[in-house]
Amino acid sequence: MSQDRPDLLNAKTSESPAPLQPSLPTLPQLTTPPVTVAEDFLSPPAPEESEESEPKPRRRSWPRWFLVVALALGGGALLTPLAWQGWTQWQTQEQHRRYEAEQNQPSAVLKLVNTPAKERAERLKAIADQTQPSLERSRARYLLATDLLKQFEGGPAVRWLENLEVDYPTMAPYILLKRGRGYELSNENIRAKETWEELIQKYPDSAAAAEALNLLGKTESQYWEQALAKHPQHPRALDILHQKLERDPESSELMGQILVKAPTDPRSAPLREKLLANPPANFTPEVWTAIGDGFWNANEFPQAAQAYAQAPTNPQNLYRLARSQQLAQLKPEAMANYRKLIETYPKTEETALALKRLAALVPPAEAVGYLDQIVARFPVQAPEALAQKAKLLERSDPSGATAARQTLLEKYSDSEEAAQLRWRRASQAAKAGKVTEAWKWAEEIANQNPNSDPAPKAIFWIGKWAQQLNRLEDAAAAFKNVIARYPQSYYAWRSAVLLGWPVGDFNSVRALNPPVTLPPERPVPPAGSDLFKELYRLGQDPEARAVFAAETGAQEELTVEQKFTEALLKLQAGEYLQGINQVLNLRNTSDPKQKQAWQALRQTPEYWQALFPFPYQELIFEWSKKRNLNPFLVTALIRQESRFEKEIRSPVGATGLMQVMPSTAEWIAPQIDLKDYSLTDPEDNVNMGTWYFDHTHETYKNNSALAVASYNAGPGNVSKWLSRFEGQDPDWFVEQIPFAETKGYVESVFGNYWNYLRVYDPDIAPLLQKLKP
Repeated sequence: MSQDRPDLLNAKTSESPAPLQPSLPTLPQLTTPPVTVAEDFLSPPAPEESEESEPKPRRRSWPRWFLVVALALGGGALLTPLAWQGWTQWQTQEQHRRYEAEQNQPSAVLKLVNTPAKERAERLKAIADQTQPSLERSRARYLLATDLLKQFEGGPAVRWLENLEVDYPTMAPYILLKRGRGYELSNENIRAKETWEELIQKYPDSAAAAEALNLLGKTESQYWEQALAKHPQHPRALDILHQKLERDPESSELMGQILVKAPTDPRSAPLREKLLANPPANFTPEVWTAIGDGFWNANEFPQAAQAYAQAPTNPQNLYRLARSQQLAQLKPEAMANYRKLIETYPKTEETALALKRLAALVPPAEAVGYLDQIVARFPVQAPEALAQKAKLLERSDPSGATAARQTLLEKYSDSEEAAQLRWRRASQAAKAGKVTEAWKWAEEIANQNPNSDPAPKAIFWIGKWAQQLNRLEDAAAAFKNVIARYPQSYYAWRSAVLLGWPVGDFNSVRALNPPVTLPPERPVPPAGSDLFKELYRLGQDPEARAVFAAETGAQEELTVEQKFTEALLKLQAGEYLQGINQVLNLRNTSDPKQKQAWQALRQTPEYWQALFPFPYQELIFEWSKKRNLNPFLVTALIRQESRFEKEIRSPVGATGLMQVMPSTAEWIAPQIDLKDYSLTDPEDNVNMGTWYFDHTHETYKNNSALAVASYNAGPGNVSKWLSRFEGQDPDWFVEQIPFAETKGYVESVFGNYWNYLRVYDPDIAPLLQKLKP
């Protein structure tokens, strides 16, 4: 687990590329290479089959006639516990078989999931009234019932749910839960209670049982205790604890239980503040850790330091104590605890971080000693330490700096830091007009650091330098190589432009209006039970989220598939910042099996659709059309500015989807006759943001690179850069932008634009397909 708080909004939007074979050929003698598509998001790989696998023995199956005969001879009385167990076992097998067979079939019902209830009612009724049982009919009946329950129409909902569990066993627990709610709305409270008790008896382990126990516990408290004991991981257990706390607001025991269960839950914030101010004498170390974790995740570092000082000593707590003290400007205390961590736990990941932090807090001569310890004891962190050491010694000991860099290139040749060093040398050679030397350094990156961040840039510039040398075949081969190996990168877009693809260049992209094809229905998540997957695909997001939390809550670490599934839930809940960055962070795993799972996910369209979601599509397309702007470019800019978080504010006050400054809004409003507006309202924000984006384009004669740069750095800075670099190659101009933030911003926005094209524009897929071997 990373011990540093991430900058979620400014997290890098491109990914480290997948390992590829064959490796890039020696590029100075470049010929058209065999190309392998790194992320063929169009066609997931087929699962492998083992020749040695043996057929598994079949479990006893209870045929449907068993239930029919049993009911005919005496109903439920003949269904002894053993018989009921057999029946439910058969149900489970049947529902899984049926679900697997039908879940990937085209579904008219699932296409209506995001349609408002009133608009979809008639179409759902037409499917629900079909005489032949089917998964489609069952789904339609369930959705009709849930829509009616939201309208407090209990009786009609119950009629749609009557006996539905027979044809829709995957959803049986939730059918009973909803049926009970229908009875409750119809004032049939006894039948509601009986239905929920039936649910608890038949499906005691289901997440729906926790929901039923919560409802029953509002009048009979023993049900709450049963829920806490049986379903501690279910979100309703936390709700129950909060309801109990409302009845006993001074109970430190309940507060402690809540904090341990959910330290980062927003409802926990006032509790940890209260307990930190007046801690009870009997607090357990576990509670202090939970309080510290809550403050840590909220970036409230002075309070986190206070809590971690009371928590049990372990590497993570000790590191977080020292780091919190450092960020709270308590330098002596932080240094003392970093040193304590190094002495007490000399081999942990946190120790390497502590050495790195100490190196930043002490004079250079002393810092070198800490960096040398990292190099000697932590090979994974050694490349970064060597790079930092070289930087520290640059002025005081140039020969020492040179030796550190040489060690980096020789001993850690395949590291990210070695790749960055090679690119700096390539760039310096190119500035000096030494194209052959620059090519050599870039070639080393391509061959020795193919998975590094500079790799696509290096191969792209080999293509540019080949153009300068009139080696046009080599240039085309390099550009195709970039697209094939690093299709998600900014440089893949630049390569596509130079290959003549219709994707828009800096001076033409504004006016394009690409076609868009969105998925007609939600995908099947890669993790979770059949019940969870069905709830998710039906758009029952609160229930799906609760089920998934109950299923995974006891795990110390989620798998890659589970983390991706959790990210899908966050995206559907409008938590775009967290969802996008959770997908990005899937790459940060050292486990080989999980790394393989991540690679497999990247071959699916669902992965890229999650990484580049398309919320507010209608709003963006509407205002893009009015401003004559490319809607994909506007979407790309919004993704970079706010990650689609409509209420987000920057430290300087920029607000909303397109991060409009209040002063800029005051200037824009009278020009578009907008009197009453809110920058957190998506309509107003996109209205103003697209107006300003159009304005920057008009200012720079529809050069989108300059317009995007101006959106970030302001027109004054762009004017200065133009005076220095105007007339130069546009790619070289981007490379020379003096502000690292703005340079990265321009590349990220156009990288986003390219990814929206390749994921949602149906005209791009055939071009990518041609690069497949």
